[in-house]
Amino acid sequence: MTMLISTLARVIVALALLSAPALADGEKKQVLAPSGSLRVGIYPGSPTSMVTDAAGKPHGLSYDLGGELAKQLGVSVDYVRFQRVADIVTAIKNGEVDFTVTNATPARANDVSFSQPVLSIELGFLVPANSTIAKADEIDRAGVRIGVTKGSTSERTLPQTYKNATIVPAESVKAVIEMFSRGEIDLYATNKPTLFEMSDQMPGARILDGNWGLEHMAVAIPKGRENALPFVNHFVQEAKAGGTLDTIQQQAGLRGAVKATGN
Repeated sequence: MTMLISTLARVIVALALLSAPALADGEKKQVLAPSGSLRVGIYPGSPTSMVTDAAGKPHGLSYDLGGELAKQLGVSVDYVRFQRVADIVTAIKNGEVDFTVTNATPARANDVSFSQPVLSIELGFLVPANSTIAKADEIDRAGVRIGVTKGSTSERTLPQTYKNATIVPAESVKAVIEMFSRGEIDLYATNKPTLFEMSDQMPGARILDGNWGLEHMAVAIPKGRENALPFVNHFVQEAKAGGTLDTIQQQAGLRGAVKATGN
């Protein structure tokens, strides 16, 4: 019965969004960028948010899609940098940021409004060069320390599955690399695009085969702006169909993506 009610509620919301009146250009700007510029929340170290290429130019899902949406709205873009994605979600909830791309979890949906999925990415584990862990079924043992980022999907989800290993929260992706160098963690869990980015900076590091789930990345905007979601969903569809998303993934070096579900 609960599942039926939940499904019915999603259908009602979807129908309401489809029947919502189209916003005029000026209204789109006012709803999505009320300060006059689109404030895009980013954090460094992940191609899903923002990384820099060899020439020092920034790229990433949040960074580039935010810039593209600002261009379509006819407003400037203001990139607001944070240490981790959980801080961005809080800032969107508080109306301090207008846009980001992040994992559309039910918990986060309580705080922000999500578009349809942009893409899905695999969740995995990174081990350093000297690790004796060869596969995922060797992880759940006493004494094994799994690094996760504070406020992340990994921190909320992994304790339910890995009950013998120890979950060790980290402040940021940069902090995780330092924790590896100090021998404070044995492996790190997050989405594979971030793991690949980290492995490029850690000679001999390996990403274990398989995955422990998927993240469904979507555009997040503040609650109360749902009348702009039809426009945002159209923007996402156009980015996927027109090749913009493919170009962004290539420029950001985003690896570990699969076709988005829920379209």
